[in-house]
Amino acid sequence: MKTKLLLLMLALFCVTSVSFAQKKSKQLSFISGKVNISKYHEREELDRMPKGKLLQLYIERIEVIVNILPNIAFATSKNVTMNDLGIPITKENVKALEDNIEASTVYFDSTIEFQKKILPYSDTRDLITAILFYESTLKSLYTYNDFKSN
Repeated sequence: MKTKLLLLMLALFCVTSVSFAQKKSKQLSFISGKVNISKYHEREELDRMPKGKLLQLYIERIEVIVNILPNIAFATSKNVTMNDLGIPITKENVKALEDNIEASTVYFDSTIEFQKKILPYSDTRDLITAILFYESTLKSLYTYNDFKSN
């Protein structure tokens, strides 16, 4: 009985270790957060909005910009991996990308925390101007490939 139990436990151990060894981790993407906004606005439309809605729009645009712009040399859309770009999948490269993702997350979280506390004190006209500027920046991403030489 003890021998059968020992063999069963050994077989179970072997099966679980093989299954974990064969499991491939999902490749990390350069851009994994929000990469677009739902709507672009005209100044007149923003002028009619309450400040609370303007704050939400401002923060949404910051999120998209923080996710895309630092990695624009690699990608402008979601789910582009090192493998897609021909970058060798080495421990060092994966670690560098993981560190970059973590740093971006920490930066974004602290920026949003700050914005939620301080942004309500901003002038509404300046807030509208900033939203329009961010939207203009985001629109220009559609023409990014026009700057690439063939």
